[in-house]
Amino acid sequence: MTGLTKPYFVQLPNRAVIRAGGPQAHELLQNIISNDLDLLNTQPSLYACLLTPQGKFLFDFFITRDDDDYLIECEGGARAEAFLKKLTMYRLRSKVDLTLEDNKSVYVVVGSDQPSDPRHEQLGHRTFTKPDVEEQPFATWDRLRITLGVPDGSRDMEVEKSTLIESRIDDLNGVSFTKGCYIGQEITARMHNLGIAKKHLVPVHIKGDALPPGSDILKPDGHLAGEMRASCGDLGMALLKDEALESLKDGPIRPLNL
Repeated sequence: MTGLTKPYFVQLPNRAVIRAGGPQAHELLQNIISNDLDLLNTQPSLYACLLTPQGKFLFDFFITRDDDDYLIECEGGARAEAFLKKLTMYRLRSKVDLTLEDNKSVYVVVGSDQPSDPRHEQLGHRTFTKPDVEEQPFATWDRLRITLGVPDGSRDMEVEKSTLIESRIDDLNGVSFTKGCYIGQEITARMHNLGIAKKHLVPVHIKGDALPPGSDILKPDGHLAGEMRASCGDLGMALLKDEALESLKDGPIRPLNL
C-alpha cells in the first residue's frame, strides 16, 4: 500500500512510556483496561484503551513486559501526564509503582519478520531500538495506517466522546469480551452485542483541500454525514453515519471501501 518493497522504519512523534511495577501492577491494569493483560503470556504486546465509566475513550496504548514490570507506550506530553494522573488515582493504596518517561523514541519497522503491531499485521513491528534499515518520513506510515482504517489515539478518537465500537477498536484486537469487568465494560459490551452503533470511523479519500479536524462532512442533500478527524495529504479518517456512506461515494470526501 506504500509502494515500498524493502523493509523501512519511521519514528513515531510524541510518544511516552509509563512503567508500572510492583506486586499489584497486574491486578490494577487488568481491572481497568479494555483488553486482557494475560494475552502477554502468549504474545509480545497488546493494544488496549482506558475508558470513562460511561464507556467513552480516554487513552489508547500498547503494553509489553520488561521482566516483572509493564511498559505502557502511549501518547506523550500533556496526554501522558494526564494518563499517569488517572492511573495514580486508580492505584489508591495498591502496591504499584508508576513512573513516566516522556519523549520516548518509538519506531515502527514495516516489512520485517518480527511480531507485528497487535492491531493489524501490515502496520509493522514497534520497537524502542532504532532499526538498521532505511528510514522513511512519518507520513509514509501514517498513510498506511489510515488506508487500513486504524485510528491514531486522540488524533482520531475524541476524548470523553468516542466509543470503542464506533472507532472499530473491537475489530483491531483492542477489546476483550471474555475477561470480565473493566471500566466502561458494560456499555462497550452492550454496543457490541446489540450492534447499536450508527456511525463509525472510516478511511476516506479527500478531493481538493483538506478539511481541518472537526469539520462537518455533508451529504449531497446538505444533511450532516459526519465529521472529519485526522488527515495526511489526500487521505483521512472521518466519523461517518453508516446510512450516509453510499451517498458520499462520488463526493469530495469519499469512503475508501466504496
